Amino acid sequence: MRIQQLEYLEKIAATGSINEAAKQLFISQPSLSQAMKELEKEYQVQLFYRSKAGITLTDAGREFMNYSRSVLDQVNLLNQHFGQGTVRKRVFSVSAQHYAFVVHAFVELVKEIGGDTYQFTLRETQTENVLDDIQTLKSELGVIYINAFNKTVMMRLIAEKDLEFTPLFDVQPHVFVGRDNPLTAKSHITLADLKDYPYLSYEQGDTNSFYFSEEIQSTLPHKKHIRISDRATIFNLMVGLNGYTISSGIISSELNDEKIVAIPLDVDDTITLGYLRHKKMELSATAQLYLEMLKDHIRGYGFEIK
Repeated sequence: MRIQQLEYLEKIAATGSINEAAKQLFISQPSLSQAMKELEKEYQVQLFYRSKAGITLTDAGREFMNYSRSVLDQVNLLNQHFGQGTVRKRVFSVSAQHYAFVVHAFVELVKEIGGDTYQFTLRETQTENVLDDIQTLKSELGVIYINAFNKTVMMRLIAEKDLEFTPLFDVQPHVFVGRDNPLTAKSHITLADLKDYPYLSYEQGDTNSFYFSEEIQSTLPHKKHIRISDRATIFNLMVGLNGYTISSGIISSELNDEKIVAIPLDVDDTITLGYLRHKKMELSATAQLYLEMLKDHIRGYGFEIK
């Protein structure tokens, strides 16, 4: 086993493709494939499932990655301490539904430990993709919500994918609207108040299940409904069309959300926000630090960590 092989393995797991990993590593695809075959032969283990759709880690491969990352982290510490060799880039990825506090903590993480060389990834994505990213180790952490409506289905999927959900905090649902929306005159909003305004929701791709929706009350009929793929656009439509969405109520002025107002929604429901991780993977030091920063930001918004 060579350290280089472990670095190759990490890159393949991150990209999900031998060809893409080879490009990013600046080596030929046959050389990379041969290096992985030698590693599998040495340890008598199948690390990957190979198909036309790409590369995914086997269960044994995920366990192997757990030990591999520990070895690479130790090598990095040696290089830093003794000043010889190339210091390994800090690598970290998080996938999440569309939440400002996730981005806010990510910004602070990069400022805190990014240094001169790093490779961090933040994926604001569809709910199913969050689960898949953690299962396939494209990301170490995922952030989603669970409530009474989706809990049974989501917890079953989480268990099937060998993941673990840890609650962070509970919130009451809020309606997000533009600052000039007439609804801002109200201290609380009912569902009836919303019937004439455009309902904005995040699209969930081909698996457009109600259980994957990022917005509660998603099964209700809406006269006007617009699906959006990113947070910047949804905010623009709140301002430009007097649209609304239903979310956690957390708005970050530091991330230019000053044009948006959160108003409590009068419904008997609670949103539990939490993080996902793979059961068979130990969190890296970077992932653990990100979680602490995430919790600090949540507390800063006035919420208590569970």
